[in-house]
Amino acid sequence: MKLDPFYLVVDSAAWIERLVPLGVRLVQLRIKNMDERRLRAEIREAKALCARHDCQLIVNDHWRLAIEERCDFVHLGQEDLQAANLPQIREVGIRLGLSTHDHSELQTAMAARPDYVALGPVYPTMLKKMTWAPQGLERVRAWKDAVASIPLVAIGGLNPERLDGVFEAGADSAAVVTDITLNPDPEARTGEWIEKTEGWR
Repeated sequence: MKLDPFYLVVDSAAWIERLVPLGVRLVQLRIKNMDERRLRAEIREAKALCARHDCQLIVNDHWRLAIEERCDFVHLGQEDLQAANLPQIREVGIRLGLSTHDHSELQTAMAARPDYVALGPVYPTMLKKMTWAPQGLERVRAWKDAVASIPLVAIGGLNPERLDGVFEAGADSAAVVTDITLNPDPEARTGEWIEKTEGWR
């Protein structure tokens, strides 16, 4: 499996409607606190928007809703992985991405036979308070050696200026949240990411 090198992460279908038409090919819908009715509506809208624009949608955490809404990709953190029904996810053909932050988590992730593995934070990030120190490019290289042919997603503190470094270290895709969503001009910044990652497709 091949992932697009530009992996956008947003917290609403409104962001998807705003940015995906610019040429985004891979987006994660990451909503943490929302009642099920509204969350289901967000997933449905996001799925429809992505289908319209030939963009791969990945649903974060909510694997049961992803199954019910016939989504084709979920991303789980380590805690969510422990609670998830992996056989059920596999049975319906949903692909699986997993977060990792240390060697123990990587072993746990690999045992689940993921379709991709994410490593972060590569650099300091303001998205959330992290237990883990920034991993750096050497850890990206080590993770790519460990996962071999499985796509590796780098996340945390990335911007267009840092992309060549993470791709040269072995990452297959670079995930971004705040560098775009907190930018004064998210559309223009999205364009910069698309342009910068074009050569890594």
